[in-house]
Amino acid sequence: MALRDVDPTIIQEMRYFTPHNFVGERVDGYRQPMCILTEPAARALRTAQRALLRKGYSLKVYDCYRPQRAVDHFVRWAEDLGDERMKAEFYPRVDKSRLFEDGYIAKKSGHSRGSTVDLTVVRLPALPTRPYVPGEPLKPCYAPRSERFPDNSLDMGTGYDCFDTLSHTDDPRVTGKQRAHRDLLRSTLAKAGFVNLPEEWWHFTYKPELFPDTYFDFPVSRRSLPH
Repeated sequence: MALRDVDPTIIQEMRYFTPHNFVGERVDGYRQPMCILTEPAARALRTAQRALLRKGYSLKVYDCYRPQRAVDHFVRWAEDLGDERMKAEFYPRVDKSRLFEDGYIAKKSGHSRGSTVDLTVVRLPALPTRPYVPGEPLKPCYAPRSERFPDNSLDMGTGYDCFDTLSHTDDPRVTGKQRAHRDLLRSTLAKAGFVNLPEEWWHFTYKPELFPDTYFDFPVSRRSLPH
């Protein structure tokens, strides 16, 4: 179901609908910039959002349900070692030939099962964000917040989709406010039934999954949903 139908207050910045991602172009299967989730996951996010709103924050989702065709697009991109147009931002310290071996890219994704979401926390009122302009100079995703691509979220120590060990949720180099922000995100979502992927501070799966063994491939669009 569409997350917006369950909780329209959750901010949506659907990165794979835009060229601002590690591929550098809109990803296959993203026909509309919208978050689709299973009903239990969407309702659990609403619970987490209510807890954050009381503290003056909001959730912001970057990706939700991801069709298998999008994952296939990632795989084709990862196998094309000549395409490194977004390396300077998303994987500056990782050799592209190691993306599979290091676990950054896989041929299946939990996102395709509909209960996994990539997200962050934004302080309210949310500041406006500017769109990425293809070809603009790129800054490393692990650079200080003032140097990274501008994002209206709390400083989590890295940008979203940063292929780097600094993105590991409990990386000891992440301290102070950045650590507190990661802990706020994880603890809030844990209370709502979500489990974090330790290698990515932004990646959470609602458990138990409604479709634990099914990898869907319908496109991300309102037309894909039951009327």
